[in-house]
Amino acid sequence: MFCMVQTYGREGAYASTMLLATRPAAPYFTKMRKTVILAVPAVLVFSGCTNPQMREFFGASPLEAVAPAMVEPVQTLDPTPPPPPPASANTAEAFDTTSEADRVAALAPPEPAGEQRLGTTIGSLGNPGDPGIWIETALVTELVYGRAEVTATGNSINLELRPSGGEAGSGSQISLPAMRLLQIPFTDLPELILYELPGGAPA
Repeated sequence: MFCMVQTYGREGAYASTMLLATRPAAPYFTKMRKTVILAVPAVLVFSGCTNPQMREFFGASPLEAVAPAMVEPVQTLDPTPPPPPPASANTAEAFDTTSEADRVAALAPPEPAGEQRLGTTIGSLGNPGDPGIWIETALVTELVYGRAEVTATGNSINLELRPSGGEAGSGSQISLPAMRLLQIPFTDLPELILYELPGGAPA
């Protein structure tokens, strides 16, 4: 029984079905016919799938299978925070609700004078449903403005540093808009250097 299932194709399965259907219904062949009846639909289902269907089934992108996990409004230093993404969001562009002004401010050249280096952390993609340009990290205990720099590339942005409440040395979560600005693939785990801005606010 196992060898038959392993070796027949679409035409082979059809021929086997017809052959078994014309033979006496002995117990052995009855079992074989059940196996073929179950196997043929599986072959037809997978052969009829289009590439987009298969990509959706197996998850070709970390965002294609993510529904926006709506969060309660969180404390933020931004007086005009961006809105949450729509419930239908399934692309980076749809999840990113930051304004042009938000992105310009985040990419403003840093002024290292007076910055306080907090340390390094490993970042990963945070909740895409939580809007804004931020990072949650154990390197701060209160909400402050700061800067994140990718160790490997030197890319950096100004962003909000949110306390994660995690233990020292634990990883950090970065917002989707922040990862886009830092040019980090969503599946990467980059090492980041975090700084607190002078006075806890951007210049």
